[in-house]
Amino acid sequence: MSKDSGPPSSEDVLFGGRLKYAAAGHEMARLRVSFLAMARRLPTLVADTTRLGWAADRTALIAVALAEAGQGVANAAGLLATNQVLLRLFAAVPAPDRVYHALPSLALVAAASAFTAVLAAVSLAATGRLEPKVERTATAQLLRRVIRVELTAVEDPAFRRLVDSAELGAMAARRMVSHSVGVINAVISLGSSAVVLALLHPALLPLLGLIAVPKGWGTVRSARRSYLSLQAWLDHTRQQNLLATLLSQRESAREVRVHAAGQYLLDHFERMTESSGREQTRLAHAQAATSLAASALAGIATALTYAALAMLLVREAVPLAAAGTAVLAIRNGTANLRLMIGQVNHLYEQSLFFLDLRRAVKEAERHAIPPGGAPPPYPAERIVFTDVGYTYPGAERPALEKVNLTIRRGQIVALVGENGSGKTTLAKLLSGLCLPTAGTIHWDGVEVSEADREQIFQQVALVDQDFMRWPFTVHTNIGIGQPWRAADREGVERSTAHAGARRLVDGLPQGFDTLVAREFSGGVELSGGQWQRLAIARAHFRDAPLLICDEPTAALDARAEIEAFEQIRALADAGHTIVLITHRLASVRHADVVHVLREGRLVEQGPPAELLHSGGCFADLHSLQAAQYLKI
Repeated sequence: MSKDSGPPSSEDVLFGGRLKYAAAGHEMARLRVSFLAMARRLPTLVADTTRLGWAADRTALIAVALAEAGQGVANAAGLLATNQVLLRLFAAVPAPDRVYHALPSLALVAAASAFTAVLAAVSLAATGRLEPKVERTATAQLLRRVIRVELTAVEDPAFRRLVDSAELGAMAARRMVSHSVGVINAVISLGSSAVVLALLHPALLPLLGLIAVPKGWGTVRSARRSYLSLQAWLDHTRQQNLLATLLSQRESAREVRVHAAGQYLLDHFERMTESSGREQTRLAHAQAATSLAASALAGIATALTYAALAMLLVREAVPLAAAGTAVLAIRNGTANLRLMIGQVNHLYEQSLFFLDLRRAVKEAERHAIPPGGAPPPYPAERIVFTDVGYTYPGAERPALEKVNLTIRRGQIVALVGENGSGKTTLAKLLSGLCLPTAGTIHWDGVEVSEADREQIFQQVALVDQDFMRWPFTVHTNIGIGQPWRAADREGVERSTAHAGARRLVDGLPQGFDTLVAREFSGGVELSGGQWQRLAIARAHFRDAPLLICDEPTAALDARAEIEAFEQIRALADAGHTIVLITHRLASVRHADVVHVLREGRLVEQGPPAELLHSGGCFADLHSLQAAQYLKI
């Protein structure tokens, strides 16, 4: 950056640069649609909302449809009755007779008004019942597919960003209900006015449509501008919100105070909010200019409409009573037109986010773990890797390359190596979370890519280094290891005892029913070692044939670590297969076989004692660690 370019932005300093949204071609194309194209898409948008409403609550949807249709009929009847009232009042008869003959039509006008009010209330109540159900249905449709997505897609930032935008789409689906109702109401009411005008004089109908053109132009332009601004600044907003969270959350509180990081981050937060404020000001000015231009053009169109009506009246092309009715119809139509334009604006704006939801659902389906497949034997006796390689999407070099190994039932298998050697990637392939990009993995002869992955998962239990700390009760944290039998209290207690966590649970305020989430009232905070014991209990409760442990004792003290490995050894003696990923090479002395990885390749394998005396990579790493203790 040159000296004249000013100080670096907060995005550059904190996040390495401003994140920009690279919209796909079809997304940008939909942001360039014209008013006519938007009008053509309007039925599709309403149809999409209708389908969601039908899936969420058919009764409420039907009630809304009937109420809105009834209001349109009532409005048309009221206008026609008003015309009859004016005809009677302007008739060449004595005044009392004119009033008397106008009474039935006046009664019809009153009845239509009352009927419209009742139906509006019915529609409002049904819409209020329908909206939250639509949001719930849309959210469930997304989440139902997201939980089935391949891990490679979940770890893809582009997919994660699409899902974040799709979550806005679920809320947009809810708003689309009321906006669609508003559009339907305005269209029906506008149609009623148009029918009345056409009956009075056909020349009046095109003039009413003329008023819609400038408003429609303004609607599309404003909606596009708002959506583009939001998408362009979405990551900026997320970064800004992240700073606010870091300034207030418990995990960062100590360094915020001791290291004086608080004021530093606050300064950047204020700079970023100023940038956001400038964008909002720019957007508001642009929207105001568009609104003013559209209103001016619509005003000219309205003036031309009334001028045309005056000309027809002067030429006696329409009677005075019909002209009066036309004025009411034009005013009613113009009001409904404004309402429709506003609702269409909101509907179109929300539809852009709703389309993100639909696209996320399609992407999730495209990246979904395939259902079905060949059932692997349960439990598998042998898992064989043959020339297995794996390259992460977008990576320049493979994370694993030509790995050949065999894991036999009941073994304790250790995966060791320096950071970045491919240990965790191998564990992902072993558990079926990822499929190899080269080579094959067979479970007793069944190739993983052709297997029923759900049945693969059923044979696996995980104790990750960053295992999930569920913000639930202790019982649920353990029972979630096997959700279909999570209510098994005796099983949960046995797994707790196996993990050496019984004393921990007995010391909690509510025992197994204690909420382990400090952010909630009544919740408690556990240490890293206590959480790790619960994770081991969860894995035991899962009772899967294959247990994959990634640094399972990292947060335990020396005595607890020894106990944990004794428990792991006991699981192997019971027929479970243990795959242990660790940096503590002294911990692998119980392993039956050690596989040593370096830069994605398997460089050594064999029993730990044999490798220790071979003078190879494992021996070197072990000597480096042992030397640290010899210096004490």
